[in-house]
Amino acid sequence: MTTPISRFPIPESIQDLPEDVRDAMLTVQEKAGFIPNVFLMLAHRPAEFRAFFAYHDALMERESDTLTKAEKEMIVVATSARNRCLYCVVAHGALVRIYSKDPLLADQVAVNHRVAGLSERHTVMLDFAMHCGLEVGELTDEWQTRLLEVGFTQDDIWDIGSIAAFFGMSNRLVTLAGTPPNEEFYLMGRVPRDK
Repeated sequence: MTTPISRFPIPESIQDLPEDVRDAMLTVQEKAGFIPNVFLMLAHRPAEFRAFFAYHDALMERESDTLTKAEKEMIVVATSARNRCLYCVVAHGALVRIYSKDPLLADQVAVNHRVAGLSERHTVMLDFAMHCGLEVGELTDEWQTRLLEVGFTQDDIWDIGSIAAFFGMSNRLVTLAGTPPNEEFYLMGRVPRDK
């Protein structure tokens, strides 16, 4: 018996979806080898699917001043773990492993970034992400000074806060729908991918 992908309707076939939504899924499938369950979960509302992934890509794919892809994914993993979102911890943990080339980092960040032996830069980044994602999130003079002192720019600070906020919403939607992570995510970055 397989776990349902969502408590809400999912497409019986991606062929039934609007062309742009279907093409987005096929592009990801071609790159990853599978369609992430979150795509299928969001597909029952194409306008929201488009808005979600447009904002996701605007945050996660744009070149930041100093934030790397691995650092962005660390923010997702740390805040998603505190929001108890299994899907995002597993899926984005795979990306942390791939981008950082460190098979341990994602698990350490998910459990407790404060004891993971991270650099001061990464500790401050994740402390601020928690502040933005789980608390009020106000950028005080003290926070700004701390972040600038470890090498972040004003634009980076916006990115850290925006990623924490966006994935807070994502965590809630995935939890609402009861969407499990794809099994493929568990091994990504841990075992070599078949060519």
